[in-house]
Amino acid sequence: MSQSLSIAIVGATGSIGEALVGLLEERDFPVGDLHLLASVESAGQSLSFRGRQVRVRSLDDFDFGRVQLAFFAAGAEVTRAHVATATAAGCSVIDLSSGLALEQAPCLLPEDGERVLAGQKAPFLLSSPTPSAVAVALVLHALRPLLVPRQVGVTAMLAVSALGRSGVQELARQTAELLNGRPLEPQAMDRQVAFNVLAQAGAVNEEGHSHLEQRLAQELKMLANDPQLEVAATCAVVPVFFGDSLAVSLHAQALVDVAAVARYLDQADGIELVEAGDYPTAVGDAVGQDCIYVGRLRSGVADPTQLNLWIASDNVRKGAALNAVQIAELLIKHYL
Repeated sequence: MSQSLSIAIVGATGSIGEALVGLLEERDFPVGDLHLLASVESAGQSLSFRGRQVRVRSLDDFDFGRVQLAFFAAGAEVTRAHVATATAAGCSVIDLSSGLALEQAPCLLPEDGERVLAGQKAPFLLSSPTPSAVAVALVLHALRPLLVPRQVGVTAMLAVSALGRSGVQELARQTAELLNGRPLEPQAMDRQVAFNVLAQAGAVNEEGHSHLEQRLAQELKMLANDPQLEVAATCAVVPVFFGDSLAVSLHAQALVDVAAVARYLDQADGIELVEAGDYPTAVGDAVGQDCIYVGRLRSGVADPTQLNLWIASDNVRKGAALNAVQIAELLIKHYL
């Protein structure tokens, strides 16, 4: 990558925004000018980038004509309010908020990105999938030469950082109150999350599905390039600050060879297969890492076409920021 791009990060002071800044530096991304953008309340802060302090500016008065690429990591409402202005100015956008319809901004894995990007041209409008979709889709992509899934069931146990900094702060506050014997009054969430498991993440629709669950199902179908794929998704919130854990069960169209599955996963980029008899955890293995960890491979109890496995992944670094940066690397290598 010889050319450089002027880059904007919307939501730079959030957990994902800070991870994006760090990864652009770590991976030596060819950044010309870096513009850090946030709300008026966060403007004036500074973040370190390549040995200097970059001041955070207000998003409201920023001219997107000054940059070629923008990462949107400030929430769905912010994305919907500003993305048209960015693309109209000729700026390509990678959205991490799940705020845009997939028909408008298709999602992709960098490992399979050229299929999605074929025929498109700048300015690009793309979505980086939700962290849960990234983790599951990486497994499906690695196994594509071996098996064809017809059903995928995902139970995603999400860290509170899926709700942003407010979720992290709420778990910390609730934990401190309970350990100090003080009465608990939930604030950022509607009930106690410390030492508890919440059976849904966000509000649900009339059918009982949350936005995250619907989005996960839609993204997995798009990432698998199979609109007929049956996806069942449950997203719960667990008292973990960072790192998601996912129980995945897929039904293939033929008998599953678990030993062959292990060989394919062991050779796949972005996946660390944990040896049989052990299993990965979010805190002990995945947090801070650039790969997903897979373990507990096994066939169905009574169904030889079923494959069950466990995934641990850093939702902020791997599932969100790294996937978005890798999409940007693909764009600058072939399309921008």
